[in-house]
Amino acid sequence: MRTLLEVMLVLFTLKATLAVTSRHARQAAFDSYDSANYDVDLDSLNLENQDILDYDDGLTIDEPQIEIGTLPPLEDNYHSPAASLEEEEEEFPLQPRVPSPSSGGSGVLMGPDAQGGMPTCLLCTCLGGSVYCDDIKLENIPPLPKETTHFYARYNKISKVHKSDFAEMNKLKRIDLTSNTITEVHQDALKALPALEELVLRENKVTRLPRLPTSMTLIDVSHNQLGSQGIQKEAFKEMPNLLYLYLTDNDIDYIPLPLPDSLRSLHLQNNNIQMIHEDTFCNLKDRNYVRRALEDIRLDGNPINLSKTPQAYICLPRLPIG
Repeated sequence: MRTLLEVMLVLFTLKATLAVTSRHARQAAFDSYDSANYDVDLDSLNLENQDILDYDDGLTIDEPQIEIGTLPPLEDNYHSPAASLEEEEEEFPLQPRVPSPSSGGSGVLMGPDAQGGMPTCLLCTCLGGSVYCDDIKLENIPPLPKETTHFYARYNKISKVHKSDFAEMNKLKRIDLTSNTITEVHQDALKALPALEELVLRENKVTRLPRLPTSMTLIDVSHNQLGSQGIQKEAFKEMPNLLYLYLTDNDIDYIPLPLPDSLRSLHLQNNNIQMIHEDTFCNLKDRNYVRRALEDIRLDGNPINLSKTPQAYICLPRLPIG
């Protein structure tokens, strides 16, 4: 019995010894593999990390970069995706909002309402006393702020100037309606404008020049359809400050007399003028009369022979072109 116990003790001791030896062998093998594949040069690692730390981009971990004057967004402040522009236009048409009188406003934003209910100075561009409404497909002259001094509505589709379009515009100095489709300007639409100096109606279809105030300095009605009846008699006689008169391409068959002594430039080219008289520019009663201001006369493109009336130019500083 004792012998059996001794044998069992020897076997147990041998098994325990073999287990310890196997475990040490596996640990040694693992340590060897770990050293071979995961060996790190700590000095090199520290050097690289030092290089990274030496790079300064102005940011630090514990200093949140928040723009001055703003607050960081709340985490639970969720905004749904914005609708596309087409969807917005379809669901909510883009129209300017004008303050209503009931809200304490005047109901007008930067000028009176123009066509489509849109305020004039949103539809056009207002800079100081100048209002620019060029090339925006206007069909009528919009209501203007009372302080307007210069009005431009070129390259539109305006067909008529009504009597009330410029009513009480006491500071208006210049009107430019170049290249519209105007066939009629009411005879009294401009006469009562006390400050008006310049009128430009080029490239329209005007058949009759309206009555104008005596304050005019420039009138340009070139490329219209005035013809032989479109200018009333002595239309420019009472304009002592008139400097520039442009009536090119109007099928006019006469020179509209009398012309004020202040006139510097007269353009009548491409009309139907066939005759000029000796007293058209000069004063036959005063042979010493000299018309010094009128230096630019254009008569080219007319069926007229200027050489037949040499006495008509003796008072002028320069001969007409024609």
